Amino acid sequence: MIRARRIPGFIAAAFLVAALSLAGSAAAIDVTDPDYPRSLDQDGPVAVSWSDPAGFSEVRFSRNRFEARRGDWVRAIAKHLARRAAAALAPGERLEVEITDIKRAGEFEPAAGRSDHVRIVRDIYPPRIDLSYTRFDASGQIVDSGARELTDLGFLQRAGGTVAMGDALRHEKRLVDDWIRRDLSGRGD
Repeated sequence: MIRARRIPGFIAAAFLVAALSLAGSAAAIDVTDPDYPRSLDQDGPVAVSWSDPAGFSEVRFSRNRFEARRGDWVRAIAKHLARRAAAALAPGERLEVEITDIKRAGEFEPAAGRSDHVRIVRDIYPPRIDLSYTRFDASGQIVDSGARELTDLGFLQRAGGTVAMGDALRHEKRLVDDWIRRDLSGRGD
Protein backbone atom coordinates (compact mmCIF):
# COMPACT_ATOMS: atom_id res chain seq x y z
CA MET A 1 0.00 0.00 0.00
CA ILE A 2 1.30 3.45 -0.90
CA ARG A 3 0.85 6.07 1.76
CA ALA A 4 0.51 9.71 0.91
CA ARG A 5 2.87 12.02 2.70
CA ARG A 6 1.94 15.49 3.69
CA ILE A 7 3.92 18.22 1.89
CA PRO A 8 5.23 20.94 4.21
CA GLY A 9 3.62 24.37 3.67
CA PHE A 10 6.78 26.12 2.46
CA ILE A 11 7.31 23.50 -0.28
CA ALA A 12 3.69 23.77 -1.38
CA ALA A 13 4.06 27.57 -1.51
CA ALA A 14 7.21 27.25 -3.60
CA PHE A 15 5.39 24.99 -6.07
CA LEU A 16 2.53 27.48 -6.24
CA VAL A 17 4.89 30.38 -6.96
CA ALA A 18 6.64 28.35 -9.67
CA ALA A 19 3.33 27.39 -11.27
CA LEU A 20 2.12 31.00 -11.24
CA SER A 21 5.34 32.27 -12.79
CA LEU A 22 5.07 29.68 -15.56
CA ALA A 23 1.46 30.68 -16.18
CA GLY A 24 2.55 34.34 -16.35
CA SER A 25 5.25 33.59 -18.90
CA ALA A 26 2.76 31.65 -21.01
CA ALA A 27 0.61 34.80 -21.13
CA ALA A 28 3.58 36.92 -22.22
CA ILE A 29 3.24 39.06 -25.33
CA ASP A 30 3.86 37.30 -28.63
CA VAL A 31 4.72 39.91 -31.27
CA THR A 32 3.46 37.58 -34.03
CA ASP A 33 -0.03 37.33 -32.53
CA PRO A 34 -2.57 38.65 -35.07
CA ASP A 35 -4.12 40.77 -32.28
CA TYR A 36 -0.78 42.43 -31.49
CA PRO A 37 -0.94 46.06 -32.71
CA ARG A 38 0.87 47.04 -35.89
CA SER A 39 1.19 50.75 -35.03
CA LEU A 40 1.41 53.19 -32.16
CA ASP A 41 -1.50 55.40 -31.28
CA GLN A 42 -0.45 58.71 -32.78
CA ASP A 43 0.10 61.18 -29.99
CA GLY A 44 2.11 63.94 -31.59
CA PRO A 45 3.81 64.66 -34.88
CA VAL A 46 5.24 61.16 -35.43
CA ALA A 47 3.24 58.14 -36.65
CA VAL A 48 5.00 54.78 -36.40
CA SER A 49 3.69 51.53 -37.85
CA TRP A 50 5.34 48.20 -38.60
CA SER A 51 4.99 45.16 -40.79
CA ASP A 52 3.95 41.81 -39.35
CA PRO A 53 6.78 40.83 -36.97
CA ALA A 54 6.40 37.19 -38.08
CA GLY A 55 8.26 38.29 -41.21
CA PHE A 56 11.02 40.12 -39.33
CA SER A 57 14.50 38.61 -39.51
CA GLU A 58 14.52 38.48 -35.70
CA VAL A 59 11.77 35.86 -35.75
CA ARG A 60 12.30 34.12 -39.10
CA PHE A 61 16.02 33.40 -38.71
CA SER A 62 16.27 32.97 -34.94
CA ARG A 63 17.67 29.78 -33.47
CA ASN A 64 14.90 30.02 -30.88
CA ARG A 65 11.78 31.39 -32.53
CA PHE A 66 9.73 31.00 -29.35
CA GLU A 67 12.01 33.34 -27.40
CA ALA A 68 12.43 35.70 -30.37
CA ARG A 69 8.65 36.26 -30.48
CA ARG A 70 8.32 36.96 -26.76
CA GLY A 71 8.07 40.43 -25.31
CA ASP A 72 6.94 43.86 -26.42
CA TRP A 73 10.23 44.76 -28.10
CA VAL A 74 8.71 45.97 -31.39
CA ARG A 75 6.48 48.50 -29.65
CA ALA A 76 9.34 49.56 -27.34
CA ILE A 77 11.56 50.36 -30.33
CA ALA A 78 8.67 52.17 -32.06
CA LYS A 79 7.96 54.27 -28.95
CA HIS A 80 11.61 55.22 -28.67
CA LEU A 81 11.63 56.21 -32.35
CA ALA A 82 8.46 58.33 -31.97
CA ARG A 83 9.74 60.13 -28.88
CA ARG A 84 13.20 60.89 -30.28
CA ALA A 85 11.97 61.87 -33.73
CA ALA A 86 9.32 64.23 -32.30
CA ALA A 87 12.08 66.12 -30.50
CA ALA A 88 14.08 66.46 -33.75
CA LEU A 89 11.26 67.85 -35.92
CA ALA A 90 10.68 71.55 -36.47
CA PRO A 91 7.36 72.98 -35.21
CA GLY A 92 4.50 71.89 -37.48
CA GLU A 93 6.45 69.11 -39.18
CA ARG A 94 5.11 65.55 -39.26
CA LEU A 95 6.84 62.23 -39.80
CA GLU A 96 5.40 58.88 -40.85
CA VAL A 97 7.62 55.83 -40.34
CA GLU A 98 7.04 52.19 -41.19
CA ILE A 99 9.42 49.65 -39.70
CA THR A 100 9.78 46.86 -42.27
CA ASP A 101 12.34 44.60 -40.57
CA ILE A 102 14.18 44.21 -37.27
CA LYS A 103 17.07 41.95 -36.35
CA ARG A 104 18.01 42.50 -32.73
CA ALA A 105 21.60 42.38 -31.53
CA GLY A 106 22.65 38.94 -30.40
CA GLU A 107 21.38 35.44 -31.01
CA PHE A 108 20.22 32.39 -29.09
CA GLU A 109 23.17 30.00 -29.21
CA PRO A 110 22.79 26.36 -28.34
CA ALA A 111 25.82 25.19 -26.43
CA ALA A 112 26.80 22.50 -23.95
CA GLY A 113 25.86 23.48 -20.43
CA ARG A 114 23.85 26.53 -21.51
CA SER A 115 20.23 26.83 -22.47
CA ASP A 116 19.24 28.33 -25.80
CA HIS A 117 16.75 30.72 -24.18
CA VAL A 118 19.47 33.26 -23.35
CA ARG A 119 20.39 35.90 -25.94
CA ILE A 120 24.16 36.02 -26.43
CA VAL A 121 25.40 39.36 -27.76
CA ARG A 122 28.55 39.12 -29.85
CA ASP A 123 29.94 41.39 -32.56
CA ILE A 124 28.99 38.81 -35.21
CA TYR A 125 25.29 39.45 -34.44
CA PRO A 126 24.84 43.20 -35.09
CA PRO A 127 21.44 44.89 -34.81
CA ARG A 128 19.57 46.01 -37.93
CA ILE A 129 16.38 47.99 -38.46
CA ASP A 130 14.91 48.59 -41.91
CA LEU A 131 12.40 51.39 -42.28
CA SER A 132 10.75 53.72 -44.73
CA TYR A 133 9.72 57.26 -43.86
CA THR A 134 7.99 60.37 -45.15
CA ARG A 135 8.58 63.80 -43.64
CA PHE A 136 6.05 66.60 -44.11
CA ASP A 137 6.54 70.32 -43.54
CA ALA A 138 4.04 72.52 -41.67
CA SER A 139 1.95 73.00 -44.82
CA GLY A 140 1.66 69.23 -45.41
CA GLN A 141 4.09 69.06 -48.33
CA ILE A 142 6.54 66.16 -48.51
CA VAL A 143 10.04 67.46 -47.82
CA ASP A 144 11.87 64.15 -47.51
CA SER A 145 11.17 60.46 -47.89
CA GLY A 146 13.10 57.29 -48.35
CA ALA A 147 14.07 53.89 -47.01
CA ARG A 148 16.95 53.18 -44.67
CA GLU A 149 18.74 50.06 -43.46
CA LEU A 150 20.12 51.00 -40.08
CA THR A 151 22.99 48.85 -38.85
CA ASP A 152 26.15 49.24 -36.80
CA LEU A 153 28.82 46.58 -37.25
CA GLY A 154 30.89 48.12 -34.44
CA PHE A 155 28.00 48.32 -31.97
CA LEU A 156 29.93 46.67 -29.12
CA GLN A 157 32.86 49.09 -29.37
CA ARG A 158 30.73 52.21 -28.93
CA ALA A 159 29.87 54.06 -25.75
CA GLY A 160 26.30 53.80 -24.49
CA GLY A 161 25.12 57.17 -25.77
CA THR A 162 21.73 58.33 -24.49
CA VAL A 163 20.34 54.82 -23.87
CA ALA A 164 20.83 53.18 -20.46
CA MET A 165 23.35 50.32 -20.34
CA GLY A 166 20.81 48.02 -18.67
CA ASP A 167 18.26 48.47 -21.45
CA ALA A 168 17.90 45.17 -23.35
CA LEU A 169 17.17 47.15 -26.54
CA ARG A 170 20.00 49.68 -26.16
CA HIS A 171 21.75 48.62 -29.37
CA GLU A 172 18.58 48.93 -31.46
CA LYS A 173 17.62 52.24 -29.84
CA ARG A 174 21.08 53.59 -30.57
CA LEU A 175 20.55 52.77 -34.27
CA VAL A 176 17.38 54.87 -34.13
CA ASP A 177 19.18 57.72 -32.35
CA ASP A 178 21.96 57.70 -34.96
CA TRP A 179 19.45 57.82 -37.82
CA ILE A 180 17.52 60.69 -36.25
CA ARG A 181 20.71 62.66 -35.63
CA ARG A 182 22.02 61.99 -39.14
CA ASP A 183 18.84 62.32 -41.26
CA LEU A 184 16.27 64.27 -39.26
CA SER A 185 18.25 66.69 -37.11
CA GLY A 186 20.68 67.66 -39.84
CA ARG A 187 23.57 67.07 -37.44
CA GLY A 188 25.26 64.26 -39.34
CA ASP A 189 28.33 63.15 -37.44
